[in-house]
Amino acid sequence: METSLVLQNLLSPPVLFFFLGVLAVLLGSDLEIPSPLPKLFSLYLLLAIGFKGGVELAHSGLGGQVLPTILAAVAMSLVVPLYSFLLLRTRLDLYNAAAIAATYGSISAVTFITAQSFLGVLGLPFDGFMVAALALMESPAIIIGLLLVKLAGPQKRPDDGAMGWGAVLQEAFLNSSVFLLVGSLVIGVLVASFSPQGVEKMLPFTDKMFYGALSFFLLDMGIVAAQRLGDLRRAGPLLIAFAVLMPLLNALIGVTIARGLGLNQGDALLFMVLCASASYIAVPAAMRMTVPEANPSLYISTSLGVTFPFNIIVGIPIYMVLVKQLIPAG
Repeated sequence: METSLVLQNLLSPPVLFFFLGVLAVLLGSDLEIPSPLPKLFSLYLLLAIGFKGGVELAHSGLGGQVLPTILAAVAMSLVVPLYSFLLLRTRLDLYNAAAIAATYGSISAVTFITAQSFLGVLGLPFDGFMVAALALMESPAIIIGLLLVKLAGPQKRPDDGAMGWGAVLQEAFLNSSVFLLVGSLVIGVLVASFSPQGVEKMLPFTDKMFYGALSFFLLDMGIVAAQRLGDLRRAGPLLIAFAVLMPLLNALIGVTIARGLGLNQGDALLFMVLCASASYIAVPAAMRMTVPEANPSLYISTSLGVTFPFNIIVGIPIYMVLVKQLIPAG
């Protein structure tokens, strides 16, 4: 691996602040972020990338690589939970296998944003339409996870009444992160198309504050991830290995698809990150509601305690090396 890529990623302010959060927990510091603030910064990051993605989508339209890339991303969000479930089912019960599979079929918006910042440091261009792929990849995994339980599980479960399809679809498509991301994307398209001066007025908010907000949010994520380390004992070595190897497998599939689509290096990296990341917010919340038989400490600790730090610390540089080897520059 190119050492310079790893160092550039490790020495970027957001990743360093992530380490600071981890260190605070390991050293027993009383550092904590008041609970409303992480949610606020999470919403800000989603709004900013959604709006900027919408502006770029308005400029690019759905022609060329845009629509095939979005469709390929959605296809991955449908397929990844299926083969993840088949692998996990060899060692886990139905409910935990389905919940973890759905978690790994979805995405981590913060990992995607960190990859965008990494590309900015490298000076590699990327297209805003990739945000549309991000926005559409979360919900299908939730639906597939529930379908796996319904089709492979007992005909009648004691809690089936709590799992009505209306509630499931609302959680899949109207949870706060999906709703804000898609809504901001649509607003970005409308503003760029009909009121271009509005884009300029939003720049101080969506651009100038972005890097600092990401750093602050990753500080909190470092604290939360370190607090989840104890749960990894319950997950065991098998799930820890899965949490590292599954992102690598999905990234390999992702770069193969990106090459077939003819994506540039920046977009190829973002596509790989979408394939290789795992949800630690929306999907776990949905699984808690719809599959209460699954153990939350398993699917949350693997995605947040292992896959998330793995991706933002070493995964993104590894994926960039693959991109440089397989995707032509320029």
